[in-house]
Amino acid sequence: MTETTEFRPWLKNYPHGVPANVNPEEFPSLMDMLKESFVKFADSPAYSCMGKSMTYGQIDQYSDQFGAYLLSRGLEAGDKIALMMPNVLQYPIALFGALKAGLIVVNTNPLYKPRELEHQLHDSGAKAIVILENYASILEQVMAHTQVKTVIVTSVGELLSFPKGMVVNFVVRKLKRMVPKYSIRNTASFKDALTQGKKFEIPPRQGKPDDTIVLQYTGGTTGVAKGAMLTNRNLVANMMQFTAWAGPFLKEKEEVALCPLPIYHIFAFTINMMLMRIGAHSILVTNARDTNSVIEAMKSAPISIITGLNSLFVNMLNHPEFAKLDFSKLKVTGAGGMAMQRPVIEQWKQVTGCTIAEGYGMTESSPVISSNPFDGRIEIGSIGMPVPSTDIRIVDEQGNIVGFNQVGEIQAKGPQMMKGYYNRPDETAKTMTPDGWLCTGDIGILMENGFLKIVDRKKEMILVSGFNVFPNEVEEVLVSHPKVLEAAAIGVEDDKAGEVVKVFIVKKDDSLTKDELIAFAKENMTGYKVPRHVEFRKELPKTNVGKILRRVLREEENSK
Repeated sequence: MTETTEFRPWLKNYPHGVPANVNPEEFPSLMDMLKESFVKFADSPAYSCMGKSMTYGQIDQYSDQFGAYLLSRGLEAGDKIALMMPNVLQYPIALFGALKAGLIVVNTNPLYKPRELEHQLHDSGAKAIVILENYASILEQVMAHTQVKTVIVTSVGELLSFPKGMVVNFVVRKLKRMVPKYSIRNTASFKDALTQGKKFEIPPRQGKPDDTIVLQYTGGTTGVAKGAMLTNRNLVANMMQFTAWAGPFLKEKEEVALCPLPIYHIFAFTINMMLMRIGAHSILVTNARDTNSVIEAMKSAPISIITGLNSLFVNMLNHPEFAKLDFSKLKVTGAGGMAMQRPVIEQWKQVTGCTIAEGYGMTESSPVISSNPFDGRIEIGSIGMPVPSTDIRIVDEQGNIVGFNQVGEIQAKGPQMMKGYYNRPDETAKTMTPDGWLCTGDIGILMENGFLKIVDRKKEMILVSGFNVFPNEVEEVLVSHPKVLEAAAIGVEDDKAGEVVKVFIVKKDDSLTKDELIAFAKENMTGYKVPRHVEFRKELPKTNVGKILRRVLREEENSK
């Protein structure tokens, strides 16, 4: 193999009509690209949630008002704003409003515990936040340790039609544990922000290709959460790459996409923006863990595109109503976030008539790097071919580029690769080469037909339902418990989540119980990081210098 970017053996197998390259320089900024969609598809539905739809024109108008409101509160271009919500109509409005105002969006998991939220808000320097009322009590606990001054609080039903919005909010608030009491001064509701924003305008400004517009937090290939700086060019490029890849199979203004994955996660965040390029209608599912609500969303419109991951597809296939749905319009099912299982791919095809096309990406690549074709020519067990304008090389442990079917680290290069990690040049240098190659940390092979296959993942990372869990963080939390002497975390296979966390604990106090440890974990970590399995041991395997050998624990677990 050669290192030159012209060497792309996969091009000979590209689906008909998919170009080798895209030109992200066509648009200086993401909003320049999306303005075209707002105008071209003004009267078409853009997003729906719980039966309420908004057109591209309405999203454009409301986001103008929201962006103007943010600037009226003293925020300036370049300031950071956190968005801490599930999939509700407020999300795209807040997202596009913030970008129009020149702010940098910090997507924030609404299930974060105080420790996690404080780290992200403090590290990013966010000065504002849009937060669902269910999680405002968490913000209250940490706000004094952050730069956040502007708080917009919203509710699940705030933008839904009357009387449904009132009913939804009544049901949610009646379950008091879902909306704990909070007392944050000088907050505004989302509707108040839209109303106040009518009085102001966003001054003209021109975004630049290299401007950072999103800080997307990730563990990357090492433990502590870092903000990947995604630029206008990164997101414009990835939108172009994906729509070029899927374009031959999709039609403008005709596609309806089910969006069950959370928008705060890079997969849904970018994919559903990408679909705006063709005027698609995205159906937002607020809580995909409630499979009933996923099924109801699918009944609401003729779904032609579904994005998801293995665990979600398993839940859907096992729902008694799923097989009864109308799949006549379904033409694209895209998967990512975790490895697909062959039986799930086969059953999905049997039930829906549509083939799941598994893809691959990382937060650091905005995220799409590769995908199986949507023309049915998938390679089960592979992550597909690189999307347009993307180069791939496989590198051995000495840094040499290896040939076909040779094992090595997957490295990728293209206009979608991040600028770097925010305020962490040392970590950036570990992940990005000086000439722009992203070192994924994933071990794979490039087959002669141009398809990529992962043979081993990042050595330490645990992948729970598409979310990165790093053992260092889990262990750090658990050893802070006064009864824990040592802790080691690994991933173990799980039928639904792909992997879950298992911890091995050496007690400092013999009275420590599994239930006590898990309760402590739940107080300090979001749900998918909480250990599902706990094993107490007298000692843990270590190197001669005392480093805990997670590898040995994994080998022991796999041999059972």
